[in-house]
Parts: sequence; C-alpha cells; structure tokens
Amino acid sequence: MTAPPTSFYGFKPLDKSGTPFDLSSLQGKVVLVVNTASKCGFTPQYESLERLYQNVKKSHPAGSDFTILGFPCNQFGGQEPGSNDEIQQFCTAKYGVTFPVLGKVDVNGNNADPLWEWLKQEKPGLLGMQRVKWNFEKFLVGRDGTVKGRWASTTKPESIMDKIEAELGKAA
Repeated sequence: MTAPPTSFYGFKPLDKSGTPFDLSSLQGKVVLVVNTASKCGFTPQYESLERLYQNVKKSHPAGSDFTILGFPCNQFGGQEPGSNDEIQQFCTAKYGVTFPVLGKVDVNGNNADPLWEWLKQEKPGLLGMQRVKWNFEKFLVGRDGTVKGRWASTTKPESIMDKIEAELGKAA
C-alpha cells in the first residue's frame, strides 16, 4: 500500500470523463479549489469565480500561474443532481465558465475524495472541524502545494483576490 500524498501535487482526482487529472501538471501554480453545485443559493458564485479567474489572468499576462478547479458535489441538499456532462454544459452555457470543472465528488464521509480529505486535514474549519459545511467552500493552494487559506461558502470570491495576489507574488 502506498503512502497518501503529502502535497497537493500528489493527487489525481477524476476529471469530467472519469480520467485521472494529475495535479502535478499544476506544479508551481496557485490554485483555488472549490466544491460547487448547480442548484444552490451560492451557484451565482460561478460568475464571480469566472470573473476572478479572468482578472487574475489579465493581471498576470503569463496567465498560467493561477487556476481554479471546480469539484461538483451533490452532498448538500442534493443540489448537484446532474451528470458530469450536464454539469459542464450548465457551467458553460449559464455562467461562461472557462476554468476546469472536474468530475463530481464526495467531499465528506466514507467516500470522500482523497484530495478533499487532505484539504480538510491541512486546513480544518472552525473549531478544528474536519468537514466541508456547504457548497462553494474555497481552499487556496500556494505554489509550494500547501493549503494557504480556507473560506466559507458565504465568502465572495473577489474578496480573496488579495490573498491570491500575495501567493502569486511568491517564488515557486
């Protein structure tokens, strides 16, 4: 049995087609990881996330130093009932999402994706809570592959721009 990864870049969650998405391909980048849902009160955050993604790409012309990874999840009120294809179509058609939205995952419980188990362990929530509370929780991963911040669903994506910029200012 192999040891679990010790860095963000050691994980390979599944993409929308069920193929492992090797996070080592993001080595040296700043990544905002968000659990998403299409039928949630926070769903309009897709628009804010896309705007944030585009603004960072503009302010960092190389554009490849930052990405957002969306992870659809149906664990909170059944608010992500669609298939991976339906979710992709919704994100693109309704919100113009261009950042990667990977395959649907569990973020809590016995079937939680190993990446999400690691994220929660690295940056526990309020009072050390080791679970995601709701859709659109956000984790910021620095260039070094460690978790730099965690924000609740109610945190607007644009309000963490300064944290993203600070991480982008650090050497890889």
